Amino acid sequence: MKFLSVVGTRPNFMKLAPIARELAARPDVEHVIVHTGQHYDMAMSDTFFADLDLPEPDHHLAVGSGSHAAQTAAVLARLEPVLAAERPDIVLVYGDVNSTVAAALVAAKMNIRVAHIEAGLRSRDRTMPEELNRLVTDQLSDLLFAPSLDAADNLRAEGIPLGRIRFVGNVMIDTLAHMLPRARAAYAPARYGVGERDYIVATLHRPANVDDPANLAQIVRALEELSHDRPVLFPVHPRTRQRMSELDVAPRGGGDLRLLEPLGYIEMLGLVAASSLVITDSGGLQEETTYLGIPCLTVRPNTERPVTCSRGTNRLVPADHEVIVNCARRIHARNRWSKPSIELWDGRAAERIARELCEDSAIALGSAVFQATV
Repeated sequence: MKFLSVVGTRPNFMKLAPIARELAARPDVEHVIVHTGQHYDMAMSDTFFADLDLPEPDHHLAVGSGSHAAQTAAVLARLEPVLAAERPDIVLVYGDVNSTVAAALVAAKMNIRVAHIEAGLRSRDRTMPEELNRLVTDQLSDLLFAPSLDAADNLRAEGIPLGRIRFVGNVMIDTLAHMLPRARAAYAPARYGVGERDYIVATLHRPANVDDPANLAQIVRALEELSHDRPVLFPVHPRTRQRMSELDVAPRGGGDLRLLEPLGYIEMLGLVAASSLVITDSGGLQEETTYLGIPCLTVRPNTERPVTCSRGTNRLVPADHEVIVNCARRIHARNRWSKPSIELWDGRAAERIARELCEDSAIALGSAVFQATV
């Protein structure tokens, strides 16, 4: 059996890593990896591949930056000849980025079966490009691997046949659980001279926050005020740094707000795991903080991962300086959090996915052989 994984961004790499390990352990499986290059900073991509012990991609499409339409079209055009040459049994797509929906579309048009890793997540906000990517990808997919029970419920409510849905758990947690001992051993806080549970980690990259001058100014002002209470470590996405410069939104000084370069996965995980609070607009960090039992404030009006709010440590907040500061200070005043438990967030999702893929492909292969002999 031949499986072909298409990834394009760093969160995709984190979802791919445990599945690549599981498939590599199966002697009857060939696994081909295609990197679209949607995240085109090769230094950062190489760091993530190294951190996650991923093999070098078999194909690199070098799509690069561009509008949503340009990126999607480029993946469509460049992936088609790869699929024609490789002829995989199933194409695996991950998450909700432009590479995801483009790969699902070209595979479906070539009558190649599609499996979606992290299917069924919904924010109910169609102004988010990721939400549109999720909806289209799930409709095109033959196997839908849901990370949580609410995600599986979403798929059923949208009319996806039950036979295509598999509730397998969260592969992001697989990667976290696998890498956490290494991250803790490296003890990243020491590099920054901060003590365990005595600092805040912040990330920011969504257009609704970084492209809106008022929102960006409110969030940066909140981080700066909180940095008078304790250090705030802020690895700044390149696009966020550019927008801060263009919009003249910069810390005024006086506190301990540290604007860092983007970090590799292990160092970032080490910082998050030992922090007192995470302030973010990232989807993956909502899940990671829930698993780790770290309080998280997500600066968004909605989330496609509501289980992190209903049963985790996550809370949604607006891009409002006063609200963010008050929520953060209430969290620090409480100072005691328990680690929640969510079904199948146990570090074994990739094992279940690999088993389902192989069993399903064997059935499909047997059916094709039978039909060919009739």
